[in-house]
Amino acid sequence: MIKGELVEQRVFILEKSEDVEKLVEAGYGKELEDKLELALVEAMYLVNKDKLEVKKDDKKMSKQGLMKYSEETERNFHAKLIVYSDLRERGFVVKTGFKFGCDFRVYERGVKVKKGPKESHEHTKWVVHAIPEEFNCSFPELSRAVRLAQNIRTEMIWAVIDSENDATYYSIKRITP
Repeated sequence: MIKGELVEQRVFILEKSEDVEKLVEAGYGKELEDKLELALVEAMYLVNKDKLEVKKDDKKMSKQGLMKYSEETERNFHAKLIVYSDLRERGFVVKTGFKFGCDFRVYERGVKVKKGPKESHEHTKWVVHAIPEEFNCSFPELSRAVRLAQNIRTEMIWAVIDSENDATYYSIKRITP
């Protein structure tokens, strides 16, 4: 079992092990100098898979405790976790999308996320917003999201979470005649 420490909205893994290297290889987290940094959604997914144990102030957190903390700390966490888990279970590499103005950026199956020059298949395939079915937004807001995705040469996906916690994915594109 990999052990991590919760600090604000991140979980840090300080140990170096074969299991941690497998997480990095599978596209989890962000490697820093001497640790691996996981977003709350990544950590919760790994806790649910019984691959990670999270401590806060040297006390082990239960699954329910981490979920409650995450929901209180991060807006729309429940919807994000459903989408993240669904995409991971389908074999996609899923990274946080904060700097792209979305919840997630998703890479094709088998792609190793890397910095610097990339082959065309190594770029972000989709940017994804996870939203509950009662969510509403204005057309200008929708248009901005689509344009942002197209500016980075990717496709905008809206993942709508229904009352049964199922995700339905909608692609919205800008068409120029």
